[in-house]
Amino acid sequence: MNAPFLLTPQATEDLDAIWWFISKDSRAAADRVEMEIVATCRRLAKRPLIGTKRQDITQLPVRFWTVTKFPNYVIVYRAETTPLQVVAVLHGKRDLKEVLESRLR
Repeated sequence: MNAPFLLTPQATEDLDAIWWFISKDSRAAADRVEMEIVATCRRLAKRPLIGTKRQDITQLPVRFWTVTKFPNYVIVYRAETTPLQVVAVLHGKRDLKEVLESRLR
């Protein structure tokens, strides 16, 4: 059984933007990255407390998890929600603090 999770509209936009960016070079690669991000979200929904809190980035109750197979991407989620709420899927080189401040007010 798949553990439930929900992408916020912003997280859905993030995932779409990642796919489109990668697909410029390879649709197959874009599909692989997207499938792994979704699979990681399912794993997080089963074990939501495995992510880390990042007080240096935000005081809000979210956790962070780096996608193991594609470590350039970070999933930001609310561990206490049912279903698990994914609030962002971001490239690790982005200013995570700035992005989250604008989204999580």
